[in-house]
Amino acid sequence: MVDVKAIWDDCLPDIKDSVTGVGIWAALNAAVPVALEDKFFVLGLGVDDLELAGHLRIPQTRREIELAIAREVNSRVDLRVISGTAQSDWETEKKRDAEKRRLQERALERARKEAKAGKSWESIYEQLSRQYAATPNRSLPQNRAKFLLEAVDILSSALIETPITDDLAERNFARCIERIAQYTDLPSAFVAVQVLDRTFKG
Repeated sequence: MVDVKAIWDDCLPDIKDSVTGVGIWAALNAAVPVALEDKFFVLGLGVDDLELAGHLRIPQTRREIELAIAREVNSRVDLRVISGTAQSDWETEKKRDAEKRRLQERALERARKEAKAGKSWESIYEQLSRQYAATPNRSLPQNRAKFLLEAVDILSSALIETPITDDLAERNFARCIERIAQYTDLPSAFVAVQVLDRTFKG
């Protein structure tokens, strides 16, 4: 097991020689080495000394600490300053990190899905416009009815392939329904019934 206290004790004089300031020295004296793990050299501060953490995070001070520790252990390290001075405090901090990463990954995945769904429904919206533009004699009711059947089929297939999972997709789906209703002079609720009936009854 790595003796982080011995490492810190060996490096502290050199670090102090390379930095100046009463606050920085006070922070260095108050800091307690907690762990050397996954390239992190972890310094902890007790509750009464937490206001000193900012001094350790000053870029120049941080760099001098990291360089001194790296020379001592012959490997690059990143300084991590935490609240608490025990190994259990570091374990708690790692759990917070993992939860933060999990939430970030979930938010990123949700953003990806929303972007994909938005793009998909946008392309469906444009496809409906092209389909209507390609319909001959659109003023005739029978041809609008033909377009309706084709549009309902398009939207139903899209709904099966891209299920509604969030508010953005719901709104984009509704936008497509409104577009069909506009083209066919029909109530949007009627169009929605046709799409849903086609989707769930096949």
